[in-house]
Amino acid sequence: MAYAQAQSQHPRFSVLSTASLGSIEHLSPAASATRFSLPSAPSINTALAGGKTGTRPNIYDRNLNKTRTTEVSASAFAFLFSEVVQYTQKRVSGIADLERRLNTLGYRVGTRVLELMVWRAEGTSKAPKREIRFLPALMSIHTQVWKSVFGKPADAIEKSVENSDEYMIIDNDPPITRHISVPRDMSQLSCSSFSAGIVEAVLDGLGFPARVTAHNTPNDQYPNRTTILIKLEQSVMDREEALKT
Repeated sequence: MAYAQAQSQHPRFSVLSTASLGSIEHLSPAASATRFSLPSAPSINTALAGGKTGTRPNIYDRNLNKTRTTEVSASAFAFLFSEVVQYTQKRVSGIADLERRLNTLGYRVGTRVLELMVWRAEGTSKAPKREIRFLPALMSIHTQVWKSVFGKPADAIEKSVENSDEYMIIDNDPPITRHISVPRDMSQLSCSSFSAGIVEAVLDGLGFPARVTAHNTPNDQYPNRTTILIKLEQSVMDREEALKT
């Protein structure tokens, strides 16, 4: 019970309530076996042509290093993300709520991206390095993370002139929003909040907690230009200042 309470307080995750847990027993196989029945399915290990027996390849048996350069169809990705946006849009109360939910979805993806990149780094390097300064970590997000997720590095990194705790990642043509048409009444919406969630998760995992948001910053040359704004927590700024001495 203590575990359930701890999980429910985390802003990124949610658990079933006590009331809903009590109803799960009605969905158990034992309870539903008398009401529903399915014909026995053939075994996955089927006889192939010529009398040879083969097994279906398991995705968990793949070598993650060999799939480093594997690409996903752009049309399939665009269709999937479009469905995610439309599904989420029907369950929100406004633009801010929609961006928050897209950010949360991106955060969950970002935790897995970081885990995969760390695993690959430790598997291919004899002395893997963990960045303790913010700028090198930001550069790795700009190049390695962006290329791993979107197939290309981001276009630029900028630092705010007015606020020392704010940094920006610039993407002139985000692949994630390339095929999304936003209605005029929702012109303030930035679907790149999904990308902002990925960046926030990676920064949290690396030990640089920050609040990350996405903003539309179009210009004449790049109408889909997007800025990912990173606002670091004060603890990160204090540590950076201490490491300078």
